[in-house]
Amino acid sequence: MQFPRDKFKLSSKKLRMLRPLTAIFSFISITSAFAVTPIDTSSQLIISVRDQKLMLVQNGGKVATYPVSTSMFGLGDAWGRMTTPLGYLAVEKKIGDNAPTGAVFHNRRLTGEVLQPNTPGRDPITTRIIWLRGLETQNAHAFQRCIYIHGTPQEKAIGRPASYGCIRMKSSDVAALYDRVPPGALVQITPERLPKVVKAPRSQPTNTFVAASLKPQSQDQTISTPASGTTLSVEQMRTGGAIAAQRQKAKLELNKRL
Repeated sequence: MQFPRDKFKLSSKKLRMLRPLTAIFSFISITSAFAVTPIDTSSQLIISVRDQKLMLVQNGGKVATYPVSTSMFGLGDAWGRMTTPLGYLAVEKKIGDNAPTGAVFHNRRLTGEVLQPNTPGRDPITTRIIWLRGLETQNAHAFQRCIYIHGTPQEKAIGRPASYGCIRMKSSDVAALYDRVPPGALVQITPERLPKVVKAPRSQPTNTFVAASLKPQSQDQTISTPASGTTLSVEQMRTGGAIAAQRQKAKLELNKRL
């Protein structure tokens, strides 16, 4: 059976016109698969690379501080570098509700194995997974790079850089943190020391973000709280993070020259 050439040409033309639309709809379906969790500023996590510690801040005051391990390969967000990103991020997903302490994950799924702390020769992700999403250009790949806060059986190494890019915690600590941190909680990873936190009055609103890194931090610096009237929008946080990244880059370049 033969088809009229004009009809065939028209069909080919239609197909060429539809190709850009197909690409657009494919892009929409891909982006919709990565749902973005709304930001929740009632809780904040501040992670100090210098101190190798994580601080949980709620209601304007410090709730807990935990030892952690950032990457043994340094800082950054480049593909394939296994580095820990800096700046403002958010908790995008939480995985591991009610899993046993020491439960092993592979590809974010429980394997059924449970490890004791410091089991020799083993280094999987354990107990809980808090999956982070970057809010800035300097950490835009964090979610796709699978940057987590998670448990590890290698607890002897906690307190010094020892991970492959993620934030490692003791299993008991990450289980406690997991229960306290909501999806969308803000996370700041800073190369500086943890700041001191001034506890806010209980009567103050809790849906505010603590100003932590818009200027260089020192051990004597205190975080502004709702009581002092200093709060930041997400856009201000991104701007502040970009400034902090530029400052850190300039500092590294200066050290190389010296």
